[in-house]
Amino acid sequence: MSTASELQNTEHLTGGHAHIHRDDVGAKLGMWLFLFTEVLLFGGMFLLYMAYRLEYTFEFQISAKELDMALGTVNTLILLTSSLTMALSIAAIQRNKKTLSLIFIIATISLALAFLVNKYFEWSAKFHHGIYPGATELAEKSNGEIIFFGLYYAMTGLHGLHVLIGIVVLLFMLVFVARNKITADNYMKLENSGLYWHLVDLIWIFLFPLFYLLH
Repeated sequence: MSTASELQNTEHLTGGHAHIHRDDVGAKLGMWLFLFTEVLLFGGMFLLYMAYRLEYTFEFQISAKELDMALGTVNTLILLTSSLTMALSIAAIQRNKKTLSLIFIIATISLALAFLVNKYFEWSAKFHHGIYPGATELAEKSNGEIIFFGLYYAMTGLHGLHVLIGIVVLLFMLVFVARNKITADNYMKLENSGLYWHLVDLIWIFLFPLFYLLH
């Protein structure tokens, strides 16, 4: 009888719906483990960069002058702002403000697209001047300059791929929020997406000074 009574009380507290178990702790732990593998990936590339930079310090400084620091700065501001809008979207859904959360998710996606557009124009300018792997103009430069631009395209390209993946993930989050699959009582997916997006932004914070601020 006590079991039946407890079940009735549980149903009453949950509005008559059966309780759905969610392993939120496990989901967050899984996301942190995934992010750790991402840190290892980029960490290895950062170590490689530093090793070559110590060997070709002067060549790296010369090569950095070929990059558009204004575009790099704008992209940094864009990603910093996108981290803010991502955090605001999570805060909004926690306060059960669905529409506001949707607006901030859309803002984050828009900023991510703006980042990629700027990166497209930046890369296009480099390709136009023959500064890309395999180009004759680049092959005529010193080994240090060739290595610099090889690392530049590899690391910023991999980061750009992560931005693109982030956009796809956020589009799913947008649909989930719109369809009430993410709510004030169940927002772990959005929170994990935010963790991923913050990592993408953090990686750029390291890439920006390594490549653009060597003048």
